[in-house]
Amino acid sequence: MKVTELKVCISCEKCKTQILKAVTKLEGIVEISVDEQKGILKVVGDVDPIQVAKQVRKTGKTAVFGSVSEPKPKPEPKPSKPTEPKPPPATLPPCCSACCRLVEVRYEPYGGPNCSIM
Repeated sequence: MKVTELKVCISCEKCKTQILKAVTKLEGIVEISVDEQKGILKVVGDVDPIQVAKQVRKTGKTAVFGSVSEPKPKPEPKPSKPTEPKPPPATLPPCCSACCRLVEVRYEPYGGPNCSIM
């Protein structure tokens, strides 16, 4: 596997389409990407970089080699730490569970954002 980067003049969508059609005819390509702003064609796969340049030149565009390198290995995901279980919500002690119930108590100062009339 090789990563081949070529500098190519890509001035419009039609140029991009022509280049992609020409290069995708080659066998062994895993991934192709085009950066229109930077004018870079990136081809990943078992394909000869010279053949990629020839295919681009068949479209009438000039192709200048940027780099040919091995693909960077993807980092392996780190095993996640076992998280500690969250404490259970407030519960009543076992002795009160039959006769008592939890009641929420809040304090809101007078004139707070909520208004209620009871």
